[in-house]
Amino acid sequence: MSTTQPLLIELGTEELPVKALPGLAQAFFDGVLDGLHKRGVGFDRNGAKPLYTPRRLAVLLNAVDTQQPEQRSEVLGPYLNIALDADGQPTKALQGFAAKAGVEWTALEKTSDNKGERFVHRAVKPGADTASLLGEIVREALAAMPIPKPMRWGDHDYGFARPVHWLVALLGKDVVPAQALGVSSDRMSRGHRFMHDKPVWFSAPQDYVESLRAAFVLVDPDERRERIVREVEAAASADGGRARIDEGILEEVNGLTEWPVAVACGFEREFLAVPQEALIATMEANQKFFPVLDADGQLTERFVGVANIESRDVAEVRKGYERVIRPRFADAKFFFDEDLKQGLASMGDGLKTVKYQDKLGSVADKVARVTALARSIAAQVGVDPEQAARAASLSKNDLQSRMVNEFPELQGIAGRYYAKAADQSSEVSDAIDEAYMPRFSGDAIAPSPLGRVVAIAERLDTLAGGFAAGLKPTGNKDPFSLRRNALGLARTLLEGGLDLSLQGLLDEAIKLQPVQKQGGSGDPFGLFELSEFVYDRLRNYYGERGIAMAQLEAVSAVAHGSLLDFDRRLTAIAEFAKLPEAEALAAANKRSRNILKKVEGEVPDAIDPALFAEPAERELAEAVDAAVADTDPLLARRDYVAVLGRLARLRPQVDAFFDKVMVNVDDAAVRNNRLALLKRLSDRLGSVAAIEHLSI
Repeated sequence: MSTTQPLLIELGTEELPVKALPGLAQAFFDGVLDGLHKRGVGFDRNGAKPLYTPRRLAVLLNAVDTQQPEQRSEVLGPYLNIALDADGQPTKALQGFAAKAGVEWTALEKTSDNKGERFVHRAVKPGADTASLLGEIVREALAAMPIPKPMRWGDHDYGFARPVHWLVALLGKDVVPAQALGVSSDRMSRGHRFMHDKPVWFSAPQDYVESLRAAFVLVDPDERRERIVREVEAAASADGGRARIDEGILEEVNGLTEWPVAVACGFEREFLAVPQEALIATMEANQKFFPVLDADGQLTERFVGVANIESRDVAEVRKGYERVIRPRFADAKFFFDEDLKQGLASMGDGLKTVKYQDKLGSVADKVARVTALARSIAAQVGVDPEQAARAASLSKNDLQSRMVNEFPELQGIAGRYYAKAADQSSEVSDAIDEAYMPRFSGDAIAPSPLGRVVAIAERLDTLAGGFAAGLKPTGNKDPFSLRRNALGLARTLLEGGLDLSLQGLLDEAIKLQPVQKQGGSGDPFGLFELSEFVYDRLRNYYGERGIAMAQLEAVSAVAHGSLLDFDRRLTAIAEFAKLPEAEALAAANKRSRNILKKVEGEVPDAIDPALFAEPAERELAEAVDAAVADTDPLLARRDYVAVLGRLARLRPQVDAFFDKVMVNVDDAAVRNNRLALLKRLSDRLGSVAAIEHLSI
C-alpha cells in the first residue's frame, strides 16, 4: 500500500510579467496536478492553490502518493484465423506480436470481440516511485505553459517567460532529483531580494510558507492581497479619507510585491482643479497608486503607494512617489487650462478634418447623424429634442482636446467638464459624458433620460454605419466594437424602460448613412440582418440571468417590436415554463404546427360548428373561443404572464382533441374545419411566444 508525503515544487525566476503572473501560476499548478493524475499518482488537493510572487511559481500539496499503483497493460494481437495456420501453429504475425511483447506465444491469452477470438498480451508491473516521475512532470508542466514569446538567456536553446535561477523539489523531507530549464533541484529557495538576500532552506514542504514569511516573502497571493488592502485602507483612514481600491490595480500591485508596505503620500491642492478622473487615471494606470477620496467620493490631495520593502527611511520613499507623480499632474493641469481657454464649442470645428471612416465621412458627419437621431428619439420618449440635439452636437468635441489626446479614456468625461465651464446646463453636460455609457462590461447605463437618448443615438449610428460600410465583425475581429455597441444599445433600451421599436430605430439610422448596404432578397438595406445582430447579443445577456435558451428562442421567433416588449414576453414564458401544463401544451402546439406546415394551400380562417363530428372538437372550439375572448384585453395591455396563465387552462380540451380526433380525414370539409380550429388554437398559443420551442 502506497504511503503519502507532502510535495513542494518551486520555480525561481527573474521578475515575471505582472499581468501574466496569475495565469502562469495557475497553468504551472494545473500542469503539475495533471501530470500526477495522468500517471495515476494519487494526491490530496484539499486547500491547495497556486502560490506565487513576482520571482517564483510554486505548487504545495499536503499529501501525494509516494508510488504509482500497479501498472496494468493490455495489448490486442491478431485474430486466430490470422495468428494460427491450418495445423494450429503460430504464423509470422503471431510470432512477431509475441516477440514484441517479450513472451513466448504460448504465454499469450485470448479474448473475443464482435469480430471473433484473438490473442492478447496482458501484463502487470509494479508502479514507479513518484520521485522518479516528478522531473518529467515538471518539464511537461513548464512546456505546456502559455508563454507566447519565451525569453532566452545565455547560450541555451530553451526559453521561459523570464530567466530561471533555482528549482526546489521536495517529496517529504527528501529532495527529488529533477532538472528543468538549466537548473537542478535543491531544497534552497531565495528570500526577499532586498530584505533577505540569502538562501532559504526548507527541511520539509510544510515549512514552505512560514520559512518564506520569515524571509520577508508572502508567497500566498491571497494573504498578500489582504495585507495590501488592510495597509492601504489604514493609511487612507489615518489621513481622514477612504481609499479607492480598483480590483485591477490591486491585482497588479499584488503581482509586483513580495512584502507589500503602504506609504501615505500627498500632492498640492491646486491640482484638484483638474478633473479628478484624469488625476485618478494617472495614479492608477501609470503609477499603481491608490487615490484617497473624501466622504462624498471626491478626490482629496492624498494617495497611497505600496512599496515592496520596509524602508528605514519612509520619508524618502514618500518623496520619491510624490516626485514621480507631480510632472504628470502638472501636464494634466496644463492640458486642462489650455482646453478651457479654447472652449468646447471651438473644439468642434476641427472635427470636420478628422476622418471617421472612409465610406462614412468625417467625425463631424457622424455627429450630424447622431444629432438628428437624438432629436427624433427625444421626441418619442418625452425628452426635450433641443436639449438632446445640443448634447449630441457637443458629444464629440472633446476629441479635439489636449486632455483626451493625453488620456483617451476621458472621452465624454472631459467634455462634461468643458461643457459646464462653458455654462451649458448640467443636463446637457452630464449627457455628453453619459453618451459613452455603458463603457465596459458590467458598467451601468446612462442614468439620465437625456443621457440615454444620446447614448442610443450614438450606438445606432455606429451600428448602422458599421454594417453599411461592410465592417460586420468576423471571428475575433471587431474594429468598430459593433458587438459591444449592440449590447450597449440593447441594455439601454431594456434597462432604461424605453418602449421603442428596435427595427424602427435601426431603419432611421440606416437611412441617414451616406452609403447603403445591399442586403439579400427581402432585406435590401440589411435592416433584418442588423436587427438580428442586436438580438444575438441578448443570448449571453439573458443567459447570465438564468434564462433558458429554449425560452429565448421561443420569444425570438415571434417578437420583433421593442426590446422592452421582448423582455416582458421572456418574463412571461419563464413563468409559463414552471406550470405543469407547459410541457403538454408546448408539445401540442409543436404537433399542430407540424400538421399545418404540411397543408397544401391556404388553411381557412372560418370554423363551422355544424361540421363538428366529435364532442372533443366542439369542446376545444368552445374553450378556444373563451380563451380568445379572455386574452384579447390582456394582450392589448401586454399582460403576457396573465395571457399564458389563461391559455394553460386549455390543456384538458387540447389533450382530449389529440386523443380522440383525427385531423386528416378523407372528408375535405371536415378536415379543413379541423385544420382551421388547429390554426386558431396555434395562433393563440403562439400569441406571446412560440411555445413549441419548450417541447423536448
